[in-house]
Amino acid sequence: MTHSFISPPNAGRFVLSNATLPAAAVTGYGAPAAEGLVKADIVITDGMIAAVLPPGGAPAELAKSDLRESMVWPCFTDMHTHLDKGHIWPRSANPDGTFPGALEAVRADREANWSAGDVKKRMEFSLRSAYAHGTSLIRTHLDSLAPQHRISFEVFTEMREAWKDRIALQAVALFPMENMADAAYFADLVAVVRDKGGLIGGVTRMSSDLGSQLDTLFRAAADNGLDVDLHVDETDDPGAESLKAIAEAVLRNRFEGKVTAGHCCSLARHDEETAKRTVALVAEAGVAVVSLPMCNMYLQDRYPSRTPRWRGVTLFKELAAAGVATAVASDNTRDPFYAYGDLDPVEVFREAVRILHLDHPLDTAARVVTTSPADILGRPDKGRIAAGASADLVLFSARCWSEFLSRPQSDRVVLRRGKVIDRSLPDYRELDNLVGA
Repeated sequence: MTHSFISPPNAGRFVLSNATLPAAAVTGYGAPAAEGLVKADIVITDGMIAAVLPPGGAPAELAKSDLRESMVWPCFTDMHTHLDKGHIWPRSANPDGTFPGALEAVRADREANWSAGDVKKRMEFSLRSAYAHGTSLIRTHLDSLAPQHRISFEVFTEMREAWKDRIALQAVALFPMENMADAAYFADLVAVVRDKGGLIGGVTRMSSDLGSQLDTLFRAAADNGLDVDLHVDETDDPGAESLKAIAEAVLRNRFEGKVTAGHCCSLARHDEETAKRTVALVAEAGVAVVSLPMCNMYLQDRYPSRTPRWRGVTLFKELAAAGVATAVASDNTRDPFYAYGDLDPVEVFREAVRILHLDHPLDTAARVVTTSPADILGRPDKGRIAAGASADLVLFSARCWSEFLSRPQSDRVVLRRGKVIDRSLPDYRELDNLVGA
């Protein structure tokens, strides 16, 4: 099936006319919004957005592609992924769908199979998928137990350079916080992260040592100019309060870098007063929170022969209302932590709207995969439609929220610097010799 907007004019200067834009992802355009959507003409010149104008406002002599009120979004930011784990499911499935099952399956697979060649091929497959879906910025966590941290960061550095004109890439070292007790290992890890231009991360667990572990982490980050991105409270245990401990450590250490906390599931299991105090502390500390709704629905509250009783996600609305920077992301893709997914932010957005109740109204919902994650990742040039920005856009046949959220939008058109890209997805058969059919 084709649409009238499928081939924008092959010209150095043209107009995407009669478009519908999510207002939350548009900068410098003051048109009135209805349900968070605005009508506009987008003038593109030499791969850049020259102007965003009211419908009919573009010069009449310019070549036009009439979108007939179809939606246009900026390319997406996927700020929490695991490119090193992606697509190992066929050879290392999670036996029971639980968190412990995922940990053990990944551990065994990593130790047996994660050579540079294996990681590179799977990472490249994931990036090709993300690019075809319309993503232009990705942050990935990399399992960083020794000696894997050196292998994966070398591969990542190669991929970052190879993909720099298509997807901007960031990497976070992921490791159990208790491993910092091995001073030689931690010093080497910090050096690798610093030299490769990455971030320091870690998995926090409740213990009597958590406060001192966080102090060590933040001191190392400050001394080496590193930002921090942590896996936090990925559990249904109401006693898990490492998010609170992180906020306290940021304030105690006067840490000036950026801090992101992912998951934060147990916050939704706390009583109201405890949750309010933690949310306020997170806001005071300036910690950003990213929710991973699909993965958390898959793993959390999974017990044999029992229907889950909760959604697994954090207190997203309460955090946002308190002024905390919030976003959503893909997380894992076809690995033991999440059996599904394709690094498609449209799927992530659609499911986040349903799982987190980001609707009624939907006015600002588009921010969670566009402007918000781009800002958290320090790339305010990404994830927005604005004069002077690169014409990296995703065109949809959908004209309104109901149409957009009711189908997977498989017929979307992706423009990079104003040119239509090939959206062919890689065939899973390409991985058969690596992970099996």
